[in-house]
Amino acid sequence: MNKKFKITTLLLLSIWGSIMAQDNWSLDECVAYALEHNLQLNDFKYTNQSNRETYRQSVRNLLPSVNASSSYFIKYGRQTNPEDNSIVNTDIFSNDYSMDGSFDLFQGFQKINAIKASKYLYKAAKEESLQQKYLLAFEVMSAYYDVQFIQGLIKISKEQVEISQTNFKLVNRQVELGVMARADLYEAESLLLTDELTLMQNINRLKASKLVLIQAMNIQGREDINIRPELIGSKDDDVREFIISDSLFIKAKEFMPSVKAQELRVKAAEKQLGATRGTLYPSLSLLGGIGTGYFQTITDGFGETIGFRDQFRGNRYDYLGARLSVPIFNAWANRSNVKQQKIELERAKNNSNITDQELHQIVQQLVQEYDALTVETTQTQKRMKSQNLAFNIAQKRYERGMINVIELGQAKTLFATAQNENLQAQLKLRVNKSTIDFYQGLPVFNIN
Repeated sequence: MNKKFKITTLLLLSIWGSIMAQDNWSLDECVAYALEHNLQLNDFKYTNQSNRETYRQSVRNLLPSVNASSSYFIKYGRQTNPEDNSIVNTDIFSNDYSMDGSFDLFQGFQKINAIKASKYLYKAAKEESLQQKYLLAFEVMSAYYDVQFIQGLIKISKEQVEISQTNFKLVNRQVELGVMARADLYEAESLLLTDELTLMQNINRLKASKLVLIQAMNIQGREDINIRPELIGSKDDDVREFIISDSLFIKAKEFMPSVKAQELRVKAAEKQLGATRGTLYPSLSLLGGIGTGYFQTITDGFGETIGFRDQFRGNRYDYLGARLSVPIFNAWANRSNVKQQKIELERAKNNSNITDQELHQIVQQLVQEYDALTVETTQTQKRMKSQNLAFNIAQKRYERGMINVIELGQAKTLFATAQNENLQAQLKLRVNKSTIDFYQGLPVFNIN
C-alpha cells in the first residue's frame, strides 16, 4: 500500500514538475502577445484605415474636378449637318475631344463640415480600437489570475496530501503495534485518497484554465503555458486606500477611450447636421473647358473633307462660366434629411450619456467591491491563521490518540477551505485594485 501511494505521489509531482520546467510568462508578456496576435483587433485596424482614407478624401474633395472625354459617332439617315446646320440624308462620321473642369466656390459649407465630421469619426474609431485592446487585456488578465489561483489551490492540495500521507504512515505504524484498529487505517487511507483526488481535480482545472488563457492569447499549436509566479499578499495589498467613486469617475471619464469615442461621435453628428443643412442653401460653381472635334461633313471649296489635323486645330473651342444652383422644391427631401440628421445627433448624445452612466455604475461597483474585498481579505487571513492553529492542535491530539481520524479530517478540511478562501479573496482584490488603477489612468497595461 505504501508503495502504491509513493508511486501516485511521484507521478503527480512529475506532472507538476514538467509544467514548471517550461518557460514562464508574465502578465505583461501575455497581454503583449494577445494584442499582437488577436484577429478581432485586425478588423478594428481595417476600420481605422478605412476611416482615415475617408477623412483624407474629404479633404481632397476641396480640389477642382477635371475630366477628359472623347467620343466617336457614325450617324445614319436624316440628320443635321454640323457644318451649316442644314438637313441632310447621309451617313456622317464624327469624332470629338473635350476637357472640362469645375470648382465649387460655395456649397453651404457642406465640404468643410464633411471634413470635420470625417475627422471626428476617424478619431472615434481610433479610440474604439484602443478600447478593444483594453478589453482584451482585461480578458487576458482575468484568465491569467485564474491560472494563478488554481496553481495556489494545487499548492494547498499538495500540502494536504503530504499531511494525509504522514498521518497514514503514523496510523499504519500504530496498527502494526496494535495501538489502533485497522478501521482507523481505512479511514486514514480514505482521507488520503480524497486529498489525492482533489489534487488531481485541481490539476485538471489548471489545464482547462490554461487553455482559456491560451485561447485568449491566440497561441497556435500549443496546449500548455506556464505563468510566472507572483507574490500574493504583499505589503502594498495590505494598505487600504480610501477611494471616492465620484472622484474616480471624473478621472475615468477623462481617460476612458469609450467615453472619448462617444464624445467624438457627438461632434461628428453636429458637423454632419451642418453639412446636411448646407443642401438648403444655393451653390455656386466655376466651370471651364476646352474641346475640339472632327466631322466628316466639313469640306473645303472643292468638296473634299478637311483633314483631321486641320479640323482639330480649327474646331477648337474654349469656355469659362459660373453655375448658380438654387434649391426650390424637391419634395422636401433636403428638409427631411435635416430632420433625420437631427435625430441622429440626439441619438449620439443619448449614446454618450449611456456610456457615461455605464461607466459611473462600473466605478461604483468597483469601489464597493474594493471596500468589501479589503475587509474580506483581512477576515480570511485571520480565519486562516485561526484554522491553522486549530489544525495543529488537532494534529497533536490525533497523534496522542485523543481524537479520531474523522475529527482530524474535519479540522484539516476547515484549514484547507480557509486557505482557499484567503487565496481567492487576495486574487480578487488584486484584480479589483488593478482595475481601479486602470480607471485612474495609471499604466496597468503597456498598450500603445
